[in-house]
Amino acid sequence: MLCIMIMLYHYASAQNRIKGIITDENNQPLTGATVFLPETDKGTVTNKNGAYFLNNLPDGKIKIEFSFIGYVNRIETVILSGKEIDLNVSLQPTIVKTDEIVISGGYSSTQHENAVKIDALKLDMLDIRTTPNFVDMLRKIPGVDMISKGSGISKPVIRGLSMNDILVLNNGVRYENYQYSDHHPIGIDEFGIEDVEVIKGPASLLYGSDAIGGVLNFIREKPAPIGTVEGDYSLKLFSNTLGITNDLGIKASSKKLFAVIRAGQKSDADFLQGGGAYAPNSRFNDFSLKSNFGGTGKSGTFNVFYDYNIQNLGMTEPEAIDMIQERGRHTELYYEQLRTQMLSSRNKLYLGKMKMDVNASYQNTMLTHFGEPEQYEIQMQLGTFTYETKLYLPSDLKSEYIIGFQGINQVNKNMNDRPVKLLPNAVMNNYSAFVLIQRTFLSKLKFQAGLRYDTRIITSDPLGLPDSSDYRPSLTKNYGSMSGSVGMTYNFTSKFLIRANFASAYRTPNLAELTSNGQHETRYEIGNENLVPELSHEYDLSMHYHKENFTFDLAGFYNVINNYIFISPTGTSTPGGIPIYRYLQSNSTLKGGEAGIHYHPETMKWLHLQSTFATVVGKRSDGSYLPFIPAHKLEFEIQASGQKLFVLSKPFVSANSHIAFDQNKVAPDETATPGYTLFDLAAGGEIRIRQQTLQIKFGIYNIFDKKYVDHLSTLKEVGLYDPGRNITFSIKIPFNIATYDPERQHSK
Repeated sequence: MLCIMIMLYHYASAQNRIKGIITDENNQPLTGATVFLPETDKGTVTNKNGAYFLNNLPDGKIKIEFSFIGYVNRIETVILSGKEIDLNVSLQPTIVKTDEIVISGGYSSTQHENAVKIDALKLDMLDIRTTPNFVDMLRKIPGVDMISKGSGISKPVIRGLSMNDILVLNNGVRYENYQYSDHHPIGIDEFGIEDVEVIKGPASLLYGSDAIGGVLNFIREKPAPIGTVEGDYSLKLFSNTLGITNDLGIKASSKKLFAVIRAGQKSDADFLQGGGAYAPNSRFNDFSLKSNFGGTGKSGTFNVFYDYNIQNLGMTEPEAIDMIQERGRHTELYYEQLRTQMLSSRNKLYLGKMKMDVNASYQNTMLTHFGEPEQYEIQMQLGTFTYETKLYLPSDLKSEYIIGFQGINQVNKNMNDRPVKLLPNAVMNNYSAFVLIQRTFLSKLKFQAGLRYDTRIITSDPLGLPDSSDYRPSLTKNYGSMSGSVGMTYNFTSKFLIRANFASAYRTPNLAELTSNGQHETRYEIGNENLVPELSHEYDLSMHYHKENFTFDLAGFYNVINNYIFISPTGTSTPGGIPIYRYLQSNSTLKGGEAGIHYHPETMKWLHLQSTFATVVGKRSDGSYLPFIPAHKLEFEIQASGQKLFVLSKPFVSANSHIAFDQNKVAPDETATPGYTLFDLAAGGEIRIRQQTLQIKFGIYNIFDKKYVDHLSTLKEVGLYDPGRNITFSIKIPFNIATYDPERQHSK
């Protein structure tokens, strides 16, 4: 199929062309404005006259995003049919974040078009929290939190749900690396990631099982503008972990082809807790290599991605704490290693008035636990093959009609007969089909609905001896589930809209929940082969209002989960004194919401004020509370920015406060956690040395070295506190290697 696509691409004629001029509100040309087509991974920038052109484009409907710093993003939809289109655009100034194109809702759309808001976090070095913990950056989005075990191991939490209730996507590809445990990391680093799209709430309609609580989609960086070869190098230093992060990438684009390669490395020592004591064996090291190659033409777009990542993560377990005698950065005992490779192909074919996505990927993750030096305890390998086809039926500027088919084949193997076998050898197969429609009525009401059916088969081999206490017999499970959603967005004006959505979703029990029978970290876990799928019904209502210097968002949700799966202590212990936990089910509810306000005073537009609040409460049907529910969180940020300060361009200074309230609504196996308040400071900007731009940033986080522990921190289990004061320095050096004019095909 890939060979056929390449031949079609090579021989297709390129008739379609879009050109125009981008100007400001005074009709003056904007030089360096960005023009990008997300569906084709093709983009360019305007020249000194504000002019742009894009050719070699496919027939059909396509969205174009026009953007320039300090101006409102403008998004246009055109239908190409073999002719040249003149599209001149005028951008209006703004000082607040504006509407953007997102891709996680099943098709390219603006944030304001979706019945469920899709938050997009840009990983701009000057705008996000500088931390060695990647997931910590995501907490800027209200309703998103993390279960952490220090700086290296963390799991995302969305509206109180986590682990296998949250689906993680690596550039649209389902990411599988033993997510079932809070002791395993998310497995994706920030290298080459441009932004993160977050769906808060059930998304099984598009993504199937494990999207019952939401989706995190880590979007790769855009290709270089047509006719350029460029790159960047970033360095980050952290005082708290004695950490260093290096990141180097190079990318190039011609009229038809583009390529990217990027490498990143992290090395962090044991972090310092609030108060100054180090946390034994919280050290970690990470290396990542990412590359992709693709082409675009009249017949479609093809992309091939390869990712390699290896993480060595110290485990702060009682045995390690007793044996670690001094602070260090090298993992030698009681650590886990995750070695992951992913090869994926993501392609779009244009078939007249229709288009089709044809995507496939293979991921292989090796999980190894080490005890004493060079002593293997656990070694498992998870191989996951995913594939999907989505057909976009003929539609106009006011509609989208999509049918899709998806499949997953997954194999778990125990390798090299290690002493501990957490999970048996097993195979999982999943097949699904769905339909999604979206239609605009009377220019103000956007209606969206869809339906999906999945079937899943899990089979496992017997493990252990029949007479032993940890014996696990063979298992065969068949599950079938329906899911769907219906929602609408109504624009009262161009500045004010409301969203309402109802979604049903499901999650099948995973292998660990069905078959566990052994010690995992600090507890002995017993599975339950009688578990049935979780079923969720969530109601969402939200509103958005904005004007030139002000935005306000408010959202509420009520989520009913039948057969919610959780692990709970039994009150008994093994002969060795290890507490025994068992997987159980209960009907449960989660309810809460988020609010956010962003304001620039009219008379002080250099001043930026922002605040967000998030709350969620989770209960079982018996009235007891669910585990791992975050405390109510309140965030404040004040920032001053300008155009020039001495040698610094675009200077800024910001102050942040993070307030976590007391969490007394705890599950039976949890302890209450007192609230805390943290303060951060950051400053930075750009320095230009001749023709070279440098972005620099200094930060101080947890300024007062507060001794605290978050309610979701698993460090509570071993009596340790979360990280204390952290002084950071970051520098990013973008560079241009070559530029040429693709129209004249000669070097400049």
